[in-house]
Amino acid sequence: MTSERTYHHGDLRRAVLTAALDVISAEGPSALSLRDLARRAGVSHAAPAHHFKDRAGLLTAIAVEGFDLLGTTLAEASDLRGMGLNYVRFAVGHPAHFQVMFRPELLRPDDPDLLAARDRTRSLLRTAVASKSADPDTAFLAAWSMAHGFATLLLTHSLDRTLDGRDPEEAFRAFAEVMFGR
Repeated sequence: MTSERTYHHGDLRRAVLTAALDVISAEGPSALSLRDLARRAGVSHAAPAHHFKDRAGLLTAIAVEGFDLLGTTLAEASDLRGMGLNYVRFAVGHPAHFQVMFRPELLRPDDPDLLAARDRTRSLLRTAVASKSADPDTAFLAAWSMAHGFATLLLTHSLDRTLDGRDPEEAFRAFAEVMFGR
């Protein structure tokens, strides 16, 4: 007697993305393997390729999702300082997305969804800084660098000794005040 096993995963795409985010959070993006993610999701080793084609496709999907989440988070702020704080909050709340979003060597750089998501997110920050400076391009770069640098240092625990137990959000607010005044 032959038994045929058929298995339908409710939302394989989401399951693979979730498993990938877990792996990235624990071990970094270099630890990702579509075969391992398929095993974790309980599907054949070829199943994830139907959604992502390859590792770069999976990481690009994570980056797109990350830029969309970041854009939503930035849009919730009422001013530029709030956007900076929300940027840091996003990085802390979504460290796996954050690790992937800014690593172009891991992604499909010409992916239309990635380009659109990145542009939408950047335009939010550009719009917020445009009225604050005679040189909006430099102001955009300064604001992004400050928030991104702080978030990166925070996630890599490079600020642990410097903060010495201080709340990172309060430290960022103070940092922004020093850099840009009230």
